[in-house]
Amino acid sequence: MTRHGGTSACSRSAQPPALLVRNLSVSYGARRAVSGCSFEVPRGSIAGILGPNGSGKTTLLKACLGLLPAESGSALFGGKAIAACRPDVAYMPQRESVDWDFPISALDVVSMGAHVRTGWLGLRTREARRIALQEMATLGIAELAERPVGALSGGQQQRVFLARALAQGASTYVMDEPLASVDAASAQVVIDALREMRRAGRTVIMVHHDLDMARELFDWAVLLAGRVVSAGPIGDVMSEANLRAAYGGRLVMVGASPAAEAAHV
Repeated sequence: MTRHGGTSACSRSAQPPALLVRNLSVSYGARRAVSGCSFEVPRGSIAGILGPNGSGKTTLLKACLGLLPAESGSALFGGKAIAACRPDVAYMPQRESVDWDFPISALDVVSMGAHVRTGWLGLRTREARRIALQEMATLGIAELAERPVGALSGGQQQRVFLARALAQGASTYVMDEPLASVDAASAQVVIDALREMRRAGRTVIMVHHDLDMARELFDWAVLLAGRVVSAGPIGDVMSEANLRAAYGGRLVMVGASPAAEAAHV
């Protein structure tokens, strides 16, 4: 896993948090989805955005990325608004939001990540494909390069989109449920990659729903229930009082999923 490209304006700053959110609110018409959210995520951490279904996790991330309009508040990545440092922030959306029928190869999808940093005219196609193949090899999917991405399994598709994010060479990675509906082998590959990213000083901010694995995977967490219930080190956030405030009667600790089992390895 290699960092591609030079140091950006974001990474040259005086080390503000990877993400700083202040009083961020988002509404859908008359319905308030998230209200007055304030928190920060330190650099070089794996941070989880946790909360029950409908708590605003995806909405919050999209608003931070400028993909949804905020009613109020702000979000700064490395001290800058997303418009000023977009190449240094990689986004991995939910699988459900992707048109998997679009006729494109896995290699072409990953190559797109390399072009984000420099623009389509700033990087030759051959070099972009070299970077893409390198990241695909890291994630164990190089042999899938020429296959249509829509023909891959769910776990393989998640690895392709993670490779695309890695090819961007960003310092902060925003991921929406990268471990959802993947097999145990793919989950382990993704978790190993996340930990390697942390060792390299990168920041991962990801929506996640599996509380069983949260303590093992995350250093930092933001617990949502339409608002921020708690934010900080994972051990502090995952207190019984905080979880009951967020989940109420819906809090049920179930048996470990494949991803949860992988996180313990």
